[in-house]
Amino acid sequence: MGIVTKKGDKSKTFLYGGARVYKDDIVIEACGCLDELMSFIGLSKSLVKDKKIKGALEEIQKDLFVIGSEVSAGPKSGKKLKIIIAKSYINRLDDEIKEFESEKVFDEKGFCLSGKDSCSSSLDVSRAIARKLERRLVTLKRKKLFNNENALVYINRLSDYLFLLARFIEMK
Repeated sequence: MGIVTKKGDKSKTFLYGGARVYKDDIVIEACGCLDELMSFIGLSKSLVKDKKIKGALEEIQKDLFVIGSEVSAGPKSGKKLKIIIAKSYINRLDDEIKEFESEKVFDEKGFCLSGKDSCSSSLDVSRAIARKLERRLVTLKRKKLFNNENALVYINRLSDYLFLLARFIEMK
């Protein structure tokens, strides 16, 4: 099967479970934010030199695929998913955040301007997209189209992690 199916030519697309929605649907918008975030994290991964950080960014990309499955499935079809974002995903990020905080990677009293180098800048773009994704997930939750509170917390925590990681990269 080729990449061109022509099924989306009339401004609609399919969700997991078979529902057909317009491409400007809030669910599709959230999936687009996820795609954008995964892509920028991939860019960051390609720029970072540290193997441990590369591995952490790849794990985050995998986590975002899980969230994408949950978003596109919706609350009803989502019950069929074998993997969802659980508290353990948040705990992993919390542990990594504690490590960066112990390094004192930024001045807690001031704002940080991005742009010191390409790697930290790509992480800052990723952080901004994570915040946008969080807003989209909140909209889905309010409309009862998404109900995994752990995924919302994960994305909130992810933006903090990306901020600290960018400062860590700049420090090194």
